Amino acid sequence: MSFLKHEEIIKRCEKINQSYEIEPEFFDRIVDDLLDSEQDTETVILKGFKGLLAEVDHEIGRMEEYTSMKPNCFMGCAFCCYFPIVITKMEAKMMFRSIENFSEDRRKALYEHWDHYFVQQEDKLRQATAMDYEAPETKLEYKKLDLPCPMLNPETRLCMAYEVRPIPCRTYLNYSDPQVCKDHHMPKEPFSYEFLYNFYFGSINELIQALYENGEDVFVDYPMDAWKYDYLPNWIEQWRAGTLSEI
Repeated sequence: MSFLKHEEIIKRCEKINQSYEIEPEFFDRIVDDLLDSEQDTETVILKGFKGLLAEVDHEIGRMEEYTSMKPNCFMGCAFCCYFPIVITKMEAKMMFRSIENFSEDRRKALYEHWDHYFVQQEDKLRQATAMDYEAPETKLEYKKLDLPCPMLNPETRLCMAYEVRPIPCRTYLNYSDPQVCKDHHMPKEPFSYEFLYNFYFGSINELIQALYENGEDVFVDYPMDAWKYDYLPNWIEQWRAGTLSEI
């Protein structure tokens, strides 16, 4: 099997920067349709959250088609599941509320996994979450700890909350030989679509703001929760302790 080289990946990705235009209307339509619906507020928020996350996947697919690239990521790789994941408190609350709506078996499996995870990974978590997530060296130093994401099933090597996984988990893709991920902490070949976060976050913020200004119960402290960032494991620990709404 032939794989794209780094130079060819860069060349094709430059095509995105130079001539590809993202259509905000794809994101706007999700928000507008939900605000025009008769559904209850929580349903609107959670459908918007999952719908906008999925739209990031769709937009990446359109860019891949535009550049004739196909990712070589495969189920069970989990390479990017060892990077630091930083999200807002608002996103964390929407993620946990979505998880509460999982089937009983699925929800129980995740909760039991967390019971073991936070005990087994205590030392590494202390080191990892003490790092300044804004510092440029943090990503590599965090990766070197070999600390798995708390959503990663250690047996199947699959995400246990796949449909509501955060943006960083969706936007890091490898179009080259998968071996480069196995051989390096920070391979140069994978490409990040992190710039799509602005489209997603702008839309989810617009949705929550509209509901908030209409006097709806949005189950988040808006706008404060929209601008508080932290590591995903920290949000999970606060949620498990029942203190997420108090901070």
